[in-house]
Amino acid sequence: MDGLISFFASHHAMRAEAVLKSSGWAVRLIPGPKDLSPNCGVALRFEYAQRENVLAALVAKNVRIDGVHCYRPRSDDWSVRR
Repeated sequence: MDGLISFFASHHAMRAEAVLKSSGWAVRLIPGPKDLSPNCGVALRFEYAQRENVLAALVAKNVRIDGVHCYRPRSDDWSVRR
């Protein structure tokens, strides 16, 4: 899952998760990256290629979002390869 939706408050994130899961979408709540959205500590991961359909489902249910991002998790592997 390479898409991330940020929210203004955690209850919006939980509602979005419920709406999308009930529609059959694969989504997952994660701790929200502070550099993307300092407003809420929760974000929702999803398949970015499906963003138009996911956003349409959220709009249809009046779920308020902060933003949609392409999420590239950083690697914690700091070892030097030779």
